[in-house]
Amino acid sequence: MRYQISGKQIDIGDALQTHVKLELGEAVKKYAERPTDATVVFSKSGHEFVCEATVHLSTGLTASAKAHSTEIYGAFDACNEKMEKQLRRYKRRLKDHHKDRAEPVELFGASSYILASDSNADALEPETLQPMIIAEMQTKIATLSVGEAVMQMELAGAPVLVFRNESKEGLNVVYRREDGNIGWIDP
Repeated sequence: MRYQISGKQIDIGDALQTHVKLELGEAVKKYAERPTDATVVFSKSGHEFVCEATVHLSTGLTASAKAHSTEIYGAFDACNEKMEKQLRRYKRRLKDHHKDRAEPVELFGASSYILASDSNADALEPETLQPMIIAEMQTKIATLSVGEAVMQMELAGAPVLVFRNESKEGLNVVYRREDGNIGWIDP
């Protein structure tokens, strides 16, 4: 498994990198058969350290976790615990989906945009109907079944997931509703 361990405006020492590789490697190996790469980012928020970890699995799914603590090792350990809990919870489902799928998840490219929010709430009318684009990025849209899409959304901790439905060849959306249920949009 490839590791990318970095810090946002903080120095990450060799001891912490070794600790991350050993602990995360053990946790992921226990519950996921073939992880491909892991990204761990440390940052500081006020007096707390924040650890965000993302693990990409060979099945095309992504698991991510985030934790805070007053110590950097504590932040990683809490994040690693959350990652392990997610993977343990979805181990059976990951294996079941992997058995049904003969080939890895198919991905196709798309553009992702970040639009500026209306920071002036007192304005009655916007100057133009075209939103201001702050950033444009490339993203990948996976071809998944609805069950895999729901599992991917829950593993990533995302509120919404756009995917290509493998049974209907169209774009679909799954999202978490305010009542806690999952919504599915199938145009």
